Amino acid sequence: MQSWISSSWIRCSGTFFTGVVFMMAALLSFVPSTSADPSSRILRVASVEENNINSSDIQEISQPRRIEIDLSDQRLFAWEGKKLVYSFRVSTGKRATPTPTGKFTINSKYRVNRMRGRGYDIPDVPYAMYFYQGYAIHGAYWHNRFGTPVSHGCVNLPVKLARKLYNWASPGTLVVVRK
Repeated sequence: MQSWISSSWIRCSGTFFTGVVFMMAALLSFVPSTSADPSSRILRVASVEENNINSSDIQEISQPRRIEIDLSDQRLFAWEGKKLVYSFRVSTGKRATPTPTGKFTINSKYRVNRMRGRGYDIPDVPYAMYFYQGYAIHGAYWHNRFGTPVSHGCVNLPVKLARKLYNWASPGTLVVVRK
């Protein structure tokens, strides 16, 4: 009787461990791409048929994230492929201290950061995501004039919205700033 229980347990645990091995193999078959565009979030699949993945799943996985900032409308748009994820009013640079235009990528993120420059020194700036030199998208607790250019060149958001964007974006996310 005891040997029957032992052999049954081994058979069951062997089946269990085999299942675990197959699950791990399936999970590890998703390998991050090493493409030149780090914002693309493309995943390669070892074997589409083996993992029961269809082409629409692959298309959804490969949708690049990007942030577009429209200086004339003072709006920020966050896109995942063709799908608009967020649309926020922002405050960008004043005429004397404009926000740079062009295509950039988020190169670093700081949950809290001190920002200093000519004429300002602001401690505890929340959710800062730098995209070009000292320019960042970040939360602004010191004003509520979103929709109006008032910054020294950064892109200001209300703190709660900055947190959402910070959690959504990652280093390498494309940032397009246009007039």
